[in-house]
Order: sequence, then structure tokens, then C-alpha cells
Amino acid sequence: MLKNIPALLGPELLSTLRAMGHGDELVIADANFPAEFLGPLVIRADGITATAMLDAVLTLLPLDQFVDETAIGMQVVGEPAARQPIDDEFEAIIARHEPEKHYSKIERFAFYDRARKAAAVIQTGETRLYGNIILKKGVIRPTSAEFSERPQ
Repeated sequence: MLKNIPALLGPELLSTLRAMGHGDELVIADANFPAEFLGPLVIRADGITATAMLDAVLTLLPLDQFVDETAIGMQVVGEPAARQPIDDEFEAIIARHEPEKHYSKIERFAFYDRARKAAAVIQTGETRLYGNIILKKGVIRPTSAEFSERPQ
């Protein structure tokens, strides 16, 4: 165990989050998501909801400041404007961690295409439909003290 790191973030996931660079994407997927054959690394998180995982991941992962779409869900098939109850929870979690960022949604197959290029997919045990979200990693800016501490 480590201080200030949510216990549900295991070593493989922590390593993946740390290795990701600016602009890399991470998928948090529900239990129905076809993760294993899309291509990216799959990290299993059975028994954990997508919302709990999102909350834990956003304690460490900054969202991209340079693009509009940084937290992207999947639209309901045939009803792109429809909202699922999990959408409200995703929005509330994002607002708590990154108040200036917004949650948007894209069409199902566009979501799959984007997921194929992700750094990793976290396959949760989420059973609510459309419990999938893509996060685009941002940067952590250095403080002015960090600049003054660097050797010349």
C-alpha cells in the first residue's frame, strides 16, 4: 500500500498511467466491452465499477488542456442524444477532479476505433450499459520552484 493512491489502482495500472504521455488515451470499459481483441493492453478490474475506477484514475491522471474532447463516452446506438444514468455520474466525477473539462460522447463504432489506438483498456466489472469512457492524458506543469532546483 502507498499513501494517497487509491487502493484499487494496482501496480500494472499505476505503471501504465505513469508511462503514458501527453495526448495518450486510456479507456475505462464496462464488462460488455470487447477489450481483449481490440489491440491495446488490457488491465482487468473485475468487481470494480467504471465510476469507481474513473474516480480513482482521475486522482492521478491530468486531462488534456489543449483539446475540447478529453473525457468521451459512448452514444446510445440509434439514439445519439439519449442519456444513460451513468452519464450523470461520469460528469459529476469529472467535474470534481477537473472542473474546467467537459464530458462528451461519440458514436459506438467511432468509440471502438478510438479505443483501438489507446495506451490501455481497463476492463471493469461495470454492468450498467454504456459504462465506457475514454480519457486523454494532459500534462502536469512544473512549478517555479522546480525550475530553480534544477542543476545548471
